[in-house]
Amino acid sequence: MERYTVLDFERDYPDDAACLEWLKNYRWPKGIVCENKECPHYGTVTNHYRVKSRPSYSCAFCGHHVHPTADTIFHKSTTSLRLWFHAVYMMSSTRCGVSAKQIQRQTGVTYKTAWRMWAQIRKLLSEDIGPLSGKVEVDETYVGGKRRYGSRLKAAQEWRKHKETVTGHVERGGRVRATHLPHGETKPLLKSIVREYVLPASMIYTDELESYAGLSAMGYQHQRINHLQRIYVEGDVHTNTIEGFFSLLKRGISGVYHSVSAKYLQRYLDEYAFRYNHRNDKAHLFKTMLRRVSDVPSGPPSSGLLGTEPV
Repeated sequence: MERYTVLDFERDYPDDAACLEWLKNYRWPKGIVCENKECPHYGTVTNHYRVKSRPSYSCAFCGHHVHPTADTIFHKSTTSLRLWFHAVYMMSSTRCGVSAKQIQRQTGVTYKTAWRMWAQIRKLLSEDIGPLSGKVEVDETYVGGKRRYGSRLKAAQEWRKHKETVTGHVERGGRVRATHLPHGETKPLLKSIVREYVLPASMIYTDELESYAGLSAMGYQHQRINHLQRIYVEGDVHTNTIEGFFSLLKRGISGVYHSVSAKYLQRYLDEYAFRYNHRNDKAHLFKTMLRRVSDVPSGPPSSGLLGTEPV
């Protein structure tokens, strides 16, 4: 991955105007098509000039305005566009995430504003990466809550009642998917999620949990490692890859966020999965993440392919 330091960010995005210019070039890499039917050049690419009084560009022939922030998370936001870009840079430049309190301290915005920015960015990091294949490790973990003490069995049962269940699926050397499971529906969902996320005939590695019994009958190759007997690697059979991802997730939540609510847990999972899935990109994660949050829901503009303009 290429280096992209804070000095590079300061050079490329010194003010709101530079950020708006990047956003305009990203959304219309081949130029802006004038959509004003009264314009003599309607339907063709025309020169557009920056309007100083607002974040928009005006057609050189008819004065029709185009707003690069329209339909994005930046639209109608009173927060500086450069602060939005800075927030994306901060989120992309760490392995374990950055809290809203940190952006509040560094930028001077209120905590409510910082939290909203984080929530808006995180909401767009959910990806449809398609089904996993090859050698896939499957495991589950528990997040949050407080440990309850007592007899061993009772303590384990009480402990899990106060935690949220997360299941993970990862290709060795490839992509990961992490899913927050609702309370009380863990066992029946585990195999159905495998069927949804993993292609048939793939090799699946799990621990000894009984809920994974029957994967072979579903068309998968299935091998297990028995953690209860303190066996963690047996030849090629292990779940160390997905457990490594869970470790990053838990260290991030406990060290950066301290705690997260069940309501928003899936968004945090999406953030960590996004960072993991793009760990080997040649471009810096900031560029990938910035393009992601700048996409519009309706798809690319009519004047050109979205995302071909380099950051």
